[in-house]
Amino acid sequence: MKKTITLLHTSPVHIAPFKVLAKRIAPEVELIQVVREDWLKQARKHGLRQSLMEEVAATVQKSKGTVICTCTSLCPAAESAGAIRIDGPMMQEASRIGGPILVVFALESTRKPTMELMNSALLAADQEAEVVPLFLGEFWPLFEAGETEAFIACITTAVRHAVADHDIACVTLAQASMAPAAERLTDLGIPVLTSPEMAFRAALDA
Repeated sequence: MKKTITLLHTSPVHIAPFKVLAKRIAPEVELIQVVREDWLKQARKHGLRQSLMEEVAATVQKSKGTVICTCTSLCPAAESAGAIRIDGPMMQEASRIGGPILVVFALESTRKPTMELMNSALLAADQEAEVVPLFLGEFWPLFEAGETEAFIACITTAVRHAVADHDIACVTLAQASMAPAAERLTDLGIPVLTSPEMAFRAALDA
């Protein structure tokens, strides 16, 4: 039977990269991509209210195949309904590597779910590690404006400065939007983890 993976996005910018990813890794998979920009707007304005959580959960439950939620802010709601949260496999790998772990994010609404997930992953791995959060919210307007190249360049520079200032063992780019920065940070000599491919491979195995 042909495997189906449904992706729940809050930005259309993720559609093309996942098409490329699927074509490279598993071209036989049926890929369904749903974009709900209104969900992130609600989460940023009101937080994860019950009504929003119920709407996300209902969408997960009626979606076809294995579901991945690519929006970190909404991952807790989606995961509770059975979806794979895009940052889950990445955080598990970071906890295996150990710390200090630099956790990079650019949207305030992702701070709480991201840090909670990182801490729970460390606990599950019975691993003690320092977690260094790096909030880069000043660059998010670039992403919203579609200035992806400028956004990635700013993220890359900020990560380089942070790694230079701390004894970092592992970097996690906590939001899918940051993933392209990893290709520019290979010279750091430490793992720079991104979420899209790791989550996609987890969905293939689910």
